[in-house]
This record gives sequence, structure tokens and C-alpha cells, in this order.
Amino acid sequence: MTLPDLTLPQMLRERARTDAQRIAIRQKDFGIWKPFTWAQYHQRASHFGLGLRALGLPAGGHVGVISENRIEWVLAQMGAGLVGAVTVGVYPTSPTNEVAYVVGHADIEIMVCEDQEQTDKLLAALPELPRLKKIVVMETKGLRSFAPEVRQFITTFDEVEQLGAASGQQAIIDDALARQRLDDVGLMIYTSGSTGKPKGAMISYRNIRGVVPGIVDRLELSRETTHLSYLPLCHVAEQMLTSFVPVYIGSQVNFGESIRTVQEDLREVAPTMFLGVPRIWEKLHAAIHIKLQETGGLRRALFHKAYNACKPLAEKPRSAWSAADKLTFAASYWLVFRALQNFIGLRNAHVALTGAAPIPPDVVRFFRVLGVPLIEVY
Repeated sequence: MTLPDLTLPQMLRERARTDAQRIAIRQKDFGIWKPFTWAQYHQRASHFGLGLRALGLPAGGHVGVISENRIEWVLAQMGAGLVGAVTVGVYPTSPTNEVAYVVGHADIEIMVCEDQEQTDKLLAALPELPRLKKIVVMETKGLRSFAPEVRQFITTFDEVEQLGAASGQQAIIDDALARQRLDDVGLMIYTSGSTGKPKGAMISYRNIRGVVPGIVDRLELSRETTHLSYLPLCHVAEQMLTSFVPVYIGSQVNFGESIRTVQEDLREVAPTMFLGVPRIWEKLHAAIHIKLQETGGLRRALFHKAYNACKPLAEKPRSAWSAADKLTFAASYWLVFRALQNFIGLRNAHVALTGAAPIPPDVVRFFRVLGVPLIEVY
């Protein structure tokens, strides 16, 4: 696959020009999936980036984000990139001392927080963070509880967007993108710190562009690919599938309501690509077995007959299936497996991935028998 020699922010601008009305992102709020086009994605990111500049963020400055996956995460990241700044992700599950370390070590000047819980972590560590100028909060619930002197240090995500929209400084973005090069750093990813303090890996736009062709070709992705984003965007694996690949090939990303609603969101989105850590696959595996225990004896017997008949096919490439193998799987699929794939939301999945840690072999085999194309990546 050949890609244009454009940085990620430059490519977002190009995507908004060529695919303006195609759906780039869908976000679920209060049970409703709200779509955003590439034009809206670019426009909102531009407004947020200009708002950051209006708050005093310099070119090359560092913006931190601590939040679960949602559209505001990528708007902050792309907005920062559009004005020549660098984004640093912080794990939302981190306690105050770990958050303070990353924010201080990365010289973050503006921090984008999801809610009051994340804001409180920063406020508790303010004396240790002399470079931090402003906190931007996505969800405004609870802001009234802050004292006036603290509230002056905080602004809302909407207010930053509005500030950028009213600035009329589009030339700032045009100038930043004209000067942006592939060797510029666009993202900082911190390690887990398991062997000491977390270390920041500086990811250049050349790094970002460089991994996309291999992922697209190996996983056979296209602009028709759909993805459910829920694993932390502080990690490069989710960044690849939520930010890097979609912007370069024009595919669609879906943000559910929460990490706790993944199974429900999967059923509603039915993505063509899915990345799950072992515990997610184990949860899906358990959910199916619980349903099997709750159903009638005839259905259980039908499942076990189909499963046992197709088990030998799980380790056999489809190109090597005989006519009898294909007939056996087709009958099992239409009678049993199709309903189970619908139940877990993976009927449309052309590729499913797991990694980060070993997954029990029986779980891998189970999904492959059901026809889910599960690949282990280590």
C-alpha cells in the first residue's frame, strides 16, 4: 500500500477535503449513536486546536489527555497536531501520584480531563506541576463544587472549541501544517513503568505513517472497515486502530459509552475488525456458556453436535477444506454459530485480534470453531 507523504494532521485535512460527508466517527451518548463526518471531525479538531493556542499553548507545546475513549480524546489529539503541538496520553486508571509523574515528566502545559474524578487528581498534585497552565474538562458535572480560585484554573471542552471557532485564526493552522514534517514528534506514549518509572516514547509522524501500510495489508483493511474503540488510547495498539489507520485510509471508528458497555456496544456496532485483550475474549466466552446453560436441552445438544463436528476445522486453513468440510461448517453456521456470532457482535468481523498476554488455547479454539477469525499477536 502506498501512502501520501503527509503527517497525520495534514492527512486529516486531506481526508476532510476528499471525503467530507463520509462518516468518520460515531459516538454513543445516552443510548444513541451520533455520527460525525470527516468535515466535522476536521472542523472541530481545528477549533479545539485554535482554542488551545488562545489559552497560551505554544507551537511544540505538550497537551495531556486523561480520559476513557471518546470523540473528545481524538479531537484533542488532532487539534493539538493541527497547531503543531504534541499529545501525551495518561491512563485514566492511574492514581494521583502516577498522573503527576507523567504530567510533570512530559512538561504538559494544558491537561484535558474527562470528568471531575480526573480533574481532582491534577488539583491534588498542582504544587508539583509548575508548568501546568490550564485544565480542560469534557464533562461539566461537578464543576460548581470547586472554589472560585480553583475554577479560574479550569475551562470546559466546549468553551475551548468556542474560543477557537471565534478566533478566526485559520492562518495559524495553515502555517503549522505548512511547516510540519514527518520527522516531527506528534505523540508521546508512556510505558507501564513495570521496571522503574514510566518512560516516554516519542512517536514521530514518520513512525505513524510507517506502520499503517503493514497493518492495512496484513489485516486486509479498507475504507469500509469499522472499528469499536475502547482499549486505552494511551497505548499505541489502540492508537494504530483508532487514529493512525482510519485517518490514512478513511475507515470508521465507533466510541461506545464506556469500557463497561463493550459487549452491548459490540452487538450494536457489529464491527468488521475487533481487537480484544484476553480478558475481553474470556468474558465473551463466558457470556456464551452462561446462555448455553440457561437454554433448553435440545439447543445445548444441537450446539455441542455442531461444535464437535467443526472442531477439526478450526486448525485447518479454509483453502484446505474439502467439499464435505464446507458443507458441515455451512450447516453448523446457519443452525447455530450465526446466532452466537450475532450475540457477541462479531458476525461481520473479517479479522479479530488478541494480544498483550497469552490467551487460553481452549478460548482461541472455541472462537475459531465458531468461525470468528481470531489472530493472536505478540
